[in-house]
Amino acid sequence: MNSRKEQLAAFNRLLDIMDELREKCPWDKKQTLESLRHLTIEETYELADAILDNDLQEIKKELGDVLLHIVFYAKIGSEKKAFDIGDVANSISDKLISRHPHIYGNVKVDNEEDVKRNWEQLKLKEGKKSVLEGVPNSLPALVKASRIQEKVTGVGFDWEKPEQVWENVQEELEELNEEIKKGNKANTEKEFGDVLFSMINYARFIDVNPENALEKTNKKFINRFQFLENAAKKEGKNLSDMTLTEMDVHWEKSKEFFK
Repeated sequence: MNSRKEQLAAFNRLLDIMDELREKCPWDKKQTLESLRHLTIEETYELADAILDNDLQEIKKELGDVLLHIVFYAKIGSEKKAFDIGDVANSISDKLISRHPHIYGNVKVDNEEDVKRNWEQLKLKEGKKSVLEGVPNSLPALVKASRIQEKVTGVGFDWEKPEQVWENVQEELEELNEEIKKGNKANTEKEFGDVLFSMINYARFIDVNPENALEKTNKKFINRFQFLENAAKKEGKNLSDMTLTEMDVHWEKSKEFFK
């Protein structure tokens, strides 16, 4: 592992490279805050994939890509005379100190939940009108639901027991089933959303990250389906020509293969 001195030297090297690329590379010279935005989102998702795969080498690589974007934004900010990388680092350092009075002040906490509650109360004292202001509008709906629920929990708006949340899930499922029977599409969509929201809430109570859980299931399904596709190719068949029963044989084999 690198020493602190070596780490700082590596970061300084990256800043020097960024300066040079911004000055000499045609592509880097053209980039703006807006043009980098979608690329940053892609890099963040690639990092998230590496984390779920627990691929430490890939995580290191993707962290480098994200760090490059942070340095790039700071470089553009300095050109606009708005901020530089030092301002960025000092800003987050100041925020961390302010938001951790149990470390840098005399506030006492007993557990993680106390820290979360203090965090949300401090945000309101800083001038935020709502605890939900910190939830970005552009977040994917599933992640947004999780963040909304975490935020309101921080000010005490929450269920007391997991059993109560599970009962709410059951109630929402019954309401969804009723609307499906009635054939009311608009209300069915509404109730389906309520079911998802309540399930995401329940996930928090059983200490499951719903985004991670769903993505792991996505990856599992992809692996199994591609196993099915390869098995069909080995038999010289197309999936579209196979019966569901024939496909199910290979599907069951895929479960055993990836167990």
